[in-house]
Amino acid sequence: MPSTPPVQHRTRFLDQRIPSLYAGKYTLTTQQSIGGVNTADALPDRVQRFDVRGLRFAIAGDDVHACYPLPGSTGLYSQVLPHVTLTTPGVPWLRPLAEQEPSVPWLALLVFREHELPGDPQAIGRVDACRVRELLAGRLDSGQTLPGCGPQIEPEWLFADEVDLVCSTILVPGELFTAIAPLPEEMAALAHVREGGPPDATRGATPPPDDEELKAVVVANRFPDVAGGMHVAHLVSFDGHEDLLVAKASVPAEGVRLVSLRSWVFESEPDSGTGFGDLVHNLAADPDPLLRLPARAPADPTPVQREALERIATGATALPQRLASGERTAAFYRGPLTAAPAQALPDPVGGVRRESGDEALVYLEKYGVYDTGYASAFALGRALALADPEFRTQLLAWRKAARSAARRLLTHPELSGRAVTADTASLLRRDLARDAFDKLLTSDGNGSGEGARSSGEGARSQGCKLARALAGAGADVAAGRRRTPTPHASSGGVPTAGSLHTALARAEVREVIAAATATEMDPVTAWLDRLAVLEMIPFEHLVPDERMLPGESIRFFSIDPGWVRAAVDGALSVGIGHTLDSDLNELARGVRPAPACGVLLHSDLVEGWPDTLYTAFLDNRPVEPVRTATFGTHVLMVLFPQVIDTFTAAEPPQGIHFGFGDLGTIELRKITRPDIGMPMGEFPDAPGDDRFSRFLRPGGHDVLNIAGTGDALLPALAQAHNVAELSSAQFALQMVKAPQLQFFVRP
Repeated sequence: MPSTPPVQHRTRFLDQRIPSLYAGKYTLTTQQSIGGVNTADALPDRVQRFDVRGLRFAIAGDDVHACYPLPGSTGLYSQVLPHVTLTTPGVPWLRPLAEQEPSVPWLALLVFREHELPGDPQAIGRVDACRVRELLAGRLDSGQTLPGCGPQIEPEWLFADEVDLVCSTILVPGELFTAIAPLPEEMAALAHVREGGPPDATRGATPPPDDEELKAVVVANRFPDVAGGMHVAHLVSFDGHEDLLVAKASVPAEGVRLVSLRSWVFESEPDSGTGFGDLVHNLAADPDPLLRLPARAPADPTPVQREALERIATGATALPQRLASGERTAAFYRGPLTAAPAQALPDPVGGVRRESGDEALVYLEKYGVYDTGYASAFALGRALALADPEFRTQLLAWRKAARSAARRLLTHPELSGRAVTADTASLLRRDLARDAFDKLLTSDGNGSGEGARSSGEGARSQGCKLARALAGAGADVAAGRRRTPTPHASSGGVPTAGSLHTALARAEVREVIAAATATEMDPVTAWLDRLAVLEMIPFEHLVPDERMLPGESIRFFSIDPGWVRAAVDGALSVGIGHTLDSDLNELARGVRPAPACGVLLHSDLVEGWPDTLYTAFLDNRPVEPVRTATFGTHVLMVLFPQVIDTFTAAEPPQGIHFGFGDLGTIELRKITRPDIGMPMGEFPDAPGDDRFSRFLRPGGHDVLNIAGTGDALLPALAQAHNVAELSSAQFALQMVKAPQLQFFVRP
């Protein structure tokens, strides 16, 4: 199986960025002394006070780099842990929490569903606004009590300008807080620093962190509801709520009032249990991914059955046919999409083009049936051209210009011997009769028109060619003499159909005419180019039987260039007046070759994951598609200029996010060099669906049990890696929900 292209970007996870000094008020005291001398009064202590400022009750908009799920978005998020990315990497650790390790951040991301928050039952992001002094006092200036246990922060630790700041708060019922609030160890695991940038110079080197690329990430511990609905995520502060983080802390019944520094709303769709991974796995399990009818061959087929099976195997189907005589029979039909490369179509007898549908009709004399594929292509191309009045007008305008250029070229054969330049093309478009008259006026009869014009009096004394001819005309008429024009040796006299046909067989003649009529021909060839990539072909001509492309299937196919050529012949058959028009058709045909192969996808992926990345490879080299088209809401077609050997479907990357996959597992990744991040297999590896549910807290709130009692995820991951514990960066590496990637090898 071909390998994927090399990675051109890196992402590193770092545990924390703990500041040298936490945000707060500081006093620096300097004492001086001299050994053996009493200097208590002479050298007094020097006291210097300074502050380290940092956000506490509000966060600026530019301090938030991104949120996931996107604010206001709708999607299937039940397998994703929401997260927020902060621009400044040290923000989650700006403030220490009493009696907690430095790695425990003072921020946490909590996710709430509809009818959970009393102040926001619809989960639309409503908050209670008040001033910091009102929050700490538990009472508004109006006298109204703020319900819930607010943060306990001593006034001396507040800055003067913080007291009157307006902050947003939410009231979380006590029972709900106990069910979803993370433990201190879990808060440490759910916050980390992320770095993105260009690839490392060598895999063994560890470049220092790039401060410009560092971002802090805080991840929620709760999954959105499987049943779907509105959700609101709040980045909350535990500053002043340290007592609630102690083991078996007593949560007040009236609830907890938390400061919300940032919140956003998203809607999760109901989880049907079938996700991207399930769909692409099912597609890859199809034993026959070629575009053809499913057919079961008898044990000992007859010659007639064998012939029919061979045609069905290439992508043909049997359809009713009505002959011109009125009789009804059955015939084979195959469109431009074939299950195997089509045989080259022989040129028609007497030429290289088909001028009627009957010329493209194939009769299987041995079996007495027709193959109508090419005849249908001709008829379809003609019908499409007739149905497009703009194209008909452009086609006829180009033919008129080309006929004029061809006849003029044979009348003035010296032009065909010139190199094709803009000047040559313009000569065929000019009024050559006027040019010839000008030549009679300026020529001296020896072809030295320019010399005559430059010689002044000499030209007037000799007289121009026209003047001499007129001077002798009276005597010739009186004597009864008549002059017979001498035909040009190379032109053969007046142009005839045969001479035009012979001339157009010469490449230099066709090249000159094409250059002279480029303005008229360009829209014609552009329309034919669209036809060459099947842009206007109805879907029922591409897939004549729905059994060829059932629901939740992927089909590979080749494209028959003979079918495309027959359709082009049909389009160019419109408005043919005489043989010259047929000869000129060769100038407009074959400007763009037909694609070589393609892929048809009939799946919920097309509608449910419209941003899926589809990539084709040939010998590990990406092949760019020439056309991508959708039919309805569930069918996608991709055409390629070369025969590919591998096709991939990758889940849309919506930024790095965290969660588990469709099969209820996560992808274990190595945590040691030199292969950090390389996959190790699925976790947990126990059989059965929805294996990740064992790591959820009881109570039905879909809260991840990261480091609590019972079957916790963090110790289970440490055991899988055979280490004592995982750091927050290592935990984040395991929880990254990488986009699913499925390979399809073309038969």
